[in-house]
Amino acid sequence: MNWLARILFFRLLGWNLEGESPVHLKKAIFIVVPHTSWHDFYLGLLVRRILKLNIAFVAKKELFRFPFGWYFKWMGGTPLDRTPGQNKVEAIAQIFGEKESFLLAIAPEGTRKKVLKWKTGFYYISKLAKVPIVMVAFDYGTRTVKVSNPFSPTDNEELDFLNMQVFFKGAVGKVPQYS
Repeated sequence: MNWLARILFFRLLGWNLEGESPVHLKKAIFIVVPHTSWHDFYLGLLVRRILKLNIAFVAKKELFRFPFGWYFKWMGGTPLDRTPGQNKVEAIAQIFGEKESFLLAIAPEGTRKKVLKWKTGFYYISKLAKVPIVMVAFDYGTRTVKVSNPFSPTDNEELDFLNMQVFFKGAVGKVPQYS
């Protein structure tokens, strides 16, 4: 199936891929920015196949209802109850501790709409679970997916977020006004 993903991604859709696949990682959080459209889902599926990574994802539990719930679970999805008052950071960090291998994709915006500030849960999950972060930019403007080298959060949160924002600077989402 890797060959089919490559044909679809590179030839039919006309996308490029920059960066190396971190196949050596057993555990990591992949942050994908900008997330502005449902098109990001199938693009992400193609990229994970090309990179030969079994990346899981969490999504709002409403997506896992009939008729598509089985499909999202089959694709590596886990429903997330977004009811306020739950400690989702600790719950997800615990999953990393329980599994020998776990790669998780998260959209820090938390929505497909425009946001002025990212949600920070991914950062604290990374710190609590002691797993690196890999940045993935979906730039529809240049039709390029960029993959960063893994990095571990430091004790300087402000500098870490500044460095992440620099990586994603200029990346244009499918819906540009939401980027």
